[in-house]
Amino acid sequence: MGEVSESSPVPPLPPADLPVTLGALRAAGHRHRTVKQELRDNLRARMRTGAPRFPGIVGYDDTVLPEVERALLAGHDMVLLGERGQGKTRLIRALATLLDEWTPVIVGSVLNEHPLHPVTPASRTLVAEAGDDLPVGWLHRSMRYGEKLATPDTSVGDLIGDVDPVRLAQGRTLGDPETIHFGLVPRTNRGIFAVNELPDLAERIQVALLNVLEERDIQVRGHQLRLPLDLLLVASANPEDYTNRGRIITPLKDRFGAEIRTHYPTDLELELALIQQEADLVAEVPEHVLEVLARFARAVRESPSVDPRSGVSARFAIAATETVAAAALRRTCLLGADSDEVSGNDPSATAGVSEVPCLSPEAVARVGDAVSVTSTLRGKVEFESGEEGRETELLGHLLRTATAETFRARLAGLDLSGFTALVEEGQAVETGELVSAADLLRQVGTVPGLAKVLDRLGFGDAPSAGQAAAAVEFVLEGLYLSRRLGKDVTDAGRTRYGGRD
Repeated sequence: MGEVSESSPVPPLPPADLPVTLGALRAAGHRHRTVKQELRDNLRARMRTGAPRFPGIVGYDDTVLPEVERALLAGHDMVLLGERGQGKTRLIRALATLLDEWTPVIVGSVLNEHPLHPVTPASRTLVAEAGDDLPVGWLHRSMRYGEKLATPDTSVGDLIGDVDPVRLAQGRTLGDPETIHFGLVPRTNRGIFAVNELPDLAERIQVALLNVLEERDIQVRGHQLRLPLDLLLVASANPEDYTNRGRIITPLKDRFGAEIRTHYPTDLELELALIQQEADLVAEVPEHVLEVLARFARAVRESPSVDPRSGVSARFAIAATETVAAAALRRTCLLGADSDEVSGNDPSATAGVSEVPCLSPEAVARVGDAVSVTSTLRGKVEFESGEEGRETELLGHLLRTATAETFRARLAGLDLSGFTALVEEGQAVETGELVSAADLLRQVGTVPGLAKVLDRLGFGDAPSAGQAAAAVEFVLEGLYLSRRLGKDVTDAGRTRYGGRD
């Protein structure tokens, strides 16, 4: 990717009561502040009122965010260091919410110059000539954030600017600032500019950022422009011992006022909160299935078979949850009227819910749906070199471990003998990706202890058939993993739970 990471949003229209001339702006008592002063003042105001300071950021309240706040209060540019999928870009984008909602600009200024503080010769001339009649425009904070994903082919022209040959052909001289076509950094003047994966920039390109960070001016092809840029520069990078594509040159690292380390969610609750916030689900995923996937992601992250320098992105657990939800929706679509949920008027289906009616018509994910993620998501994990060819097997083992841990955490102490009794005398219970909830519940019938299981799993006293089936399958899989049931997978891909041999 060689362009700004997201398509430019359509800015809202400014309120009609904002000043539209320089004279009206002065009369309103408006004063010029630098971007860093603006961020500092707005952050302090939110701290005093207790308003959310970084909406959407999960798991950093006691670790990363205090360091970010100290950097903003100190007026420091910063670099965020951390493995992939730790929310670095999300955090950087959240900084823009601390800007003023609207800020005045000189109409037509490429550099978003403040009417009270013009920086280019052309704008200073315009202000001097127009005086209080100078037209004033208003820029929304969403348009004051610029972002560039660093790639090896990024040029100085992309970031800083270059001489425009068309303007030279029109008769301008190389010493004229008007011959410069400005790059992304100066065009984000009076805003926040982010460089993602900074070490991927060639070292000669990183050198071009030195003046921006220290002297706040820019140089283009040896022509020095004394333009006092007003911006907050933020960069992200993977730890340098992992990325072999490049490094942050020492002089540039020295220019950043703060180097902040990010991390993955520190506990299970934060991992769950992140999944619930970010996952876009097409079907219901019960809490116990979410917990299995959260534990699975953490187990993969901590596995000695996985390269710790690469990390396991938070997107791994999010994608796994979305995949499981999609598997539930697929089952519903393929089975049609005989799908996960059935009408509460069907007594044969409700018998397995211990006289609890089936109400919801929605697809519900089960723990068995998680098996597919071991193959579809293995590309998100970088294994140690000695584990080649065993990736799916290793992920499958970690998924079973996560399921067993969730089973113990959720259902410890319950009498589950009613479930083991289902397979006595050579009987079996069959489930699988294309076994409907109604079919599964017909097989188990009335199970002593199911109501308590449903309560422990948060389904209450009125679960749908899909929720009840999800609970039954979770118990059967947990009993198998605790070696109280046997399990076979048929050639058709169905799972049969029976007695242990």
